Amino acid sequence: MAAADADAAPMRPANGSDVLIRSLKEQGVEMIFGYPGGAVLPIYDALYKQPIRHILARHEQGAIHAAEGYARVSGKPGVVVATSGPGATNLVTGITDAMMDSIPLVVFTGQVASGVIGTDAFQEADIIGITQPITKHNYQVGSVEDLPRIVKEAFHIATTGRPGPVVVDIPKDIASASAENVPDSPDVLCLPGYQPTFYPNFLQIRKAASQLAQAKRPVILAGAGVLHAKAASELREFAETNRIPITNTLLGLGSIPGNHELFLGMAGMHGTYTANMALSECDVLLNIGARFDDRLTGNLERFAPHAAVIHIDIDPAEIGKNVPTEIPIVADAKEALKSLMKEGGQPPDTGAWLEKLGQLEKNFPLWYEEDPSHVLPQQALQLIHDITEGNAIVTTDVGQHQMWTAQYYGLNHADRWVTSGGLGTMGFGFPAAIGAQLAKPEARVVAVVGDGGFQMTAQELSLLQEHRIPVKVVILNNEALGMVQQWQETFYEERYSQSLIPVQPDFVKLAEAYDLKAYRIRTMQEAEAIFREALLSDEPAVIDCRVKRQENVYPMVAPGRGIQEMIGVSAP
Repeated sequence: MAAADADAAPMRPANGSDVLIRSLKEQGVEMIFGYPGGAVLPIYDALYKQPIRHILARHEQGAIHAAEGYARVSGKPGVVVATSGPGATNLVTGITDAMMDSIPLVVFTGQVASGVIGTDAFQEADIIGITQPITKHNYQVGSVEDLPRIVKEAFHIATTGRPGPVVVDIPKDIASASAENVPDSPDVLCLPGYQPTFYPNFLQIRKAASQLAQAKRPVILAGAGVLHAKAASELREFAETNRIPITNTLLGLGSIPGNHELFLGMAGMHGTYTANMALSECDVLLNIGARFDDRLTGNLERFAPHAAVIHIDIDPAEIGKNVPTEIPIVADAKEALKSLMKEGGQPPDTGAWLEKLGQLEKNFPLWYEEDPSHVLPQQALQLIHDITEGNAIVTTDVGQHQMWTAQYYGLNHADRWVTSGGLGTMGFGFPAAIGAQLAKPEARVVAVVGDGGFQMTAQELSLLQEHRIPVKVVILNNEALGMVQQWQETFYEERYSQSLIPVQPDFVKLAEAYDLKAYRIRTMQEAEAIFREALLSDEPAVIDCRVKRQENVYPMVAPGRGIQEMIGVSAP
């Protein structure tokens, strides 16, 4: 139906779906990612004449990963709508991913009518039971009158404290029920069981400042909490004032410029030698917004054995969970850093420590062996960095390409790194790039993906054409599940069981089938001209970059080892 026809259509009585849309507008929602179906038809009917933009993904997984990318870059919650049953269950991976990586989402799922819930009705699934362990909170709406309150609470919970996903399950009869006299959202929220601690305890801040002042070998570990708190400038000021070196978790990258003199690189399983040795030898470790996950710490018994640990986190459940903490500070990262700077005091004497770390960086840099007969992924990423000047928004899936990007694409700004960390989700990077580009239309967005993960959500290429979204998709194509292959080579005596993908689509033809510009790179001689043309264009593009199949990510910490026990630290 054309817009003029829609304007002429008879007005129907207001219903629960109209209340939902009104509540979303009250929350400032400008964009929804979704996929319609029977249980949410009333919601889509209510959307028909509303100014909220809807992005129709080609699979619910694409919708929710795009919403994650949108949320990560915009700072606003991503909003998702899917139907009951398979529509809702197709969102489970994305919901879990958002929970693990603290991404604010509000997910609306359709449900069968209230009267048949529990009868195994057509397309019924217990999405409340399914998502209870993987959400900050979830709701099943019991009446139209509850909708305004629930929507307001859902957005508040998703975006405050440690961000995360909230699911709102709406039975179809509630979405269709009359709503002539439903009030607006309540003015005051009443959530007595949910009161995040935003400001730090000043006595703990004083203890932390005193501990740091006495340190000889301090290190700052900056995680994603710094970025969620918009505290990158405070982190940089604090580190520069006190001359304390910084390392990042995978999700914390970008909180300090990649070329900053105090930045040691990423730490953990594929971190730099300098970063891992700094964590292993430090006497005070200031953790800001990181959760000490296993890929960072390695063997916990050998992690930071000499350090007094100061842990700043807005989620008290993370403090002391994995690593014993001497000084816990429950607070927003920005407020804690502001309080530490206000406390002042004598900066620690770190001259000798910085000199030692600088020598380690010089002696043990990241490395790879050039191979004139192949394009190396490290070279490709350095070239992408040079062409984009390190200013692009970069998204990835999980695997070798993710680690190479973290190592070789030096991020110069905060909030330009979108990756699946905690869950490690294949298929995440490309739709996340779509959401990121929609959040920042003026930015240059590059999705670096593997050939395996890209095939999981490649159908979302249609969105690039439909909405002229200028995402650049770089496929580091080694015809394998790269990280699986690397582990099989290293730990399973080169038994490559089901990790090689010799038969795959022609990605150039696939992109051209969607009427998109596409390129193939086979040599370094081709790489610079093609990358420059594609990356600097204002149009979407797909680049099939054929890289050396058995190139591995180094350094690497083997499972069960301490992070100081790295293999592949220097060239053989």
